[in-house]
Amino acid sequence: MTDDTADDAGPNAARHGFAGPMRDWLSHRVAATPEREALIHAPTGDSWTFRELDALVTETAGQLAALGVEAGDHLGVVLDPGIDYVRLIHAATRLGAVLVPLSERLTPNEINRNIELADVTTLVCGEPTESTAVEATTDVPVVSVDEPRWEGVINLSAIAPKRISPAGWRLSETMLLLFTSGTTGTPKAVRLTMGNLLANAVAGSFRLGLSPDDRWLVTLSLHHMGGIGPIFRSPLYGTTVVLREGFDAGGAADDIGKYDVTGVSVVPTMLTRMLDSRGTLSDSLRVVLLGGAPASDELIERCRNYSVPVYPTYGMTETASQVATATPREAFSAVGTVGRPLYFTDLSVVDEGGFIVEPGTPGEIVVSGPTVSPGYYQNPDATAETFTSEGLRTGDIGYKDEDGLVYVLNRKDDRIITGGENVDPGEVVEVLRQYSAVDDAVVLGLPDSEWGERVSALLTLSDPDTSLDRDALDAFCRDRLAGFKVPRLVETTAELPRTVSGTIDREAAREQLEDARPVAEAEPEWSEDDADEASSDVADADSLVVDDAERATADDETDDAELVDDGDSDATDASDTDGDLDVGAGDDRESESEAAGEASADGASAGDESERIVGSGDEADDAVDEQTVDVVADEQTEDGVADGQTVDVVSDEQTVDVVSDGQTDTPESDTSTDTESAASDEAEDAETDASEDAADAEDTTTDDSGDRESEAVDSDERPDSPDEDNANGSVNGESGDETTTEAATSDGDSDARPDATNHTGSDGDE
Repeated sequence: MTDDTADDAGPNAARHGFAGPMRDWLSHRVAATPEREALIHAPTGDSWTFRELDALVTETAGQLAALGVEAGDHLGVVLDPGIDYVRLIHAATRLGAVLVPLSERLTPNEINRNIELADVTTLVCGEPTESTAVEATTDVPVVSVDEPRWEGVINLSAIAPKRISPAGWRLSETMLLLFTSGTTGTPKAVRLTMGNLLANAVAGSFRLGLSPDDRWLVTLSLHHMGGIGPIFRSPLYGTTVVLREGFDAGGAADDIGKYDVTGVSVVPTMLTRMLDSRGTLSDSLRVVLLGGAPASDELIERCRNYSVPVYPTYGMTETASQVATATPREAFSAVGTVGRPLYFTDLSVVDEGGFIVEPGTPGEIVVSGPTVSPGYYQNPDATAETFTSEGLRTGDIGYKDEDGLVYVLNRKDDRIITGGENVDPGEVVEVLRQYSAVDDAVVLGLPDSEWGERVSALLTLSDPDTSLDRDALDAFCRDRLAGFKVPRLVETTAELPRTVSGTIDREAAREQLEDARPVAEAEPEWSEDDADEASSDVADADSLVVDDAERATADDETDDAELVDDGDSDATDASDTDGDLDVGAGDDRESESEAAGEASADGASAGDESERIVGSGDEADDAVDEQTVDVVADEQTEDGVADGQTVDVVSDEQTVDVVSDGQTDTPESDTSTDTESAASDEAEDAETDASEDAADAEDTTTDDSGDRESEAVDSDERPDSPDEDNANGSVNGESGDETTTEAATSDGDSDARPDATNHTGSDGDE
């Protein structure tokens, strides 16, 4: 072997491979494929090519630079999803500034805390969030993308852009700071580097597949990795983002067909409601990344019956989204699994002593690889505790089966995931204790059929002889906490249950709360009004699939054949977080009536280099029920690769066995689903009428859990603000470092694994 080490010391050594600085990915993409479609605004249908998007980003970056924003600054953003947000994401990268997305649902006090934790130097808002931004800070310049209404807020559009040159990024530099909650009541800012995001994008394309014609629907909040991830990946892939400005079930389902969407990231509640509203989803979909919260066995089975290509995923903000993601074949045959770790990712399960356990034995999940964050910003203690020499200690309990499939069971800590949002019980307890009538409290998450978990509180009163004004307590909490953190069930007790050592007996407290009467469901994050939903123009699209060379075995061929032949294949379980729970629970398919047809598909051999799948096809071509598609494995030559594009589909170890126009395996599945839906409605009525019968209420909730999952929605109430003269000003920033978590899992039991309810890790992403 030739020794080339002498060349490494040359003047250009730092520029070899990926070692040298890299410009923002949009600037590279516009040079490669400027006329490809980059962005579609779903509410209006307006679209932009990469050249046009690049021009908008150049203007925004120049305006920020004119205000004094420079490389190393921390640019905070508290905005509703929209085109301006997309411009800011790419503009920050072009300037070399660290982007700090802040939830638009947080209270001013919560935003102020995060601004200080992340050392935000400039805060960007819009008209709907301006009052919150103004109340949140007095020492950080506030800039609005809309006409300002408050005095002192800078009008970004009135600033003349400054000429700039794209900044250079090294893989180790922090691009993004995303907040995730912990167990101490203090949120942590996760640092995500360019290397983290790049590794996740590459590994995700291996697992989910990639086509130049892909269109990804973004309907999650952009302060989550599941929402912002597709925005970052689009220039890398050269694919199109279809952006919604919020979520409503029918509208999101319709947009999938209207815009020929091929991929979407959702949480279980979102997917369930989309299926409830439209019966199934457009067969243009080839990936539904499902994460952020546990997915029930019933939801996975529903996806199988209606040919929804669901990819249950487990991920975290600390890993830039996906850790492990199951293919549809794995999700349907082993219900409850989150599949196998992504490429580059090492996942082990360890006992209390840190030793790797045998297959089937539960333990803590530890993750390592290039997607893992370098740590929490300005939080060395939490970083040292979580990011160890062995890898990232996720705090999630799970196991691997004999075949290497991963299952997530529960969490070591007491974090609550409600509707895909993380809630730290300690933070809620702290607020409850501030209320004068409350002496002490314990906060837990109780199972909820709609939201995954319901924030619940058991209280002792300062004066036991008085009664609790629940409405006043609710209002008090809402002034200090985001809506999804406010307890939905509040019960009082003479004394909190404690262990012998004096600590709170959480299991005893849980029993008391579970015996309490049911209450209203957790507060949603998105609107239920589907009156303005777009009409559903379901577009047919062939699903090109490339088998991943990671797993090409004769066993796969047998499994695929069995799955296709028998639509009722045994299920075991499925899960979340970014898999894109990211795309986990399919976003679209045709109506239930259309889905009643029989599905037929030929199983594809993992070892073969060609694969037969059932595609929707155009109706003009419906004489051709089955289409042969060339398969390109990882090691094989890719035809037609040009200018940063990839082959039609490069998929990781899977095929979409059936992606057909609303097909089901048997006509009876429609009847079964309708019957279950009606039973669920009756069960909910019974729960209300028999509220004092806790056991019956739990049974009812359990019966209903298969139809609904959870996702938090925007519900912040902000004070009106008077119109004021806008002011333009200059902003100077300081440098710093930075990042979030996503996870998704599913409920399910199997003889081959312990009985447990699957849960996801920190956050659900993409």
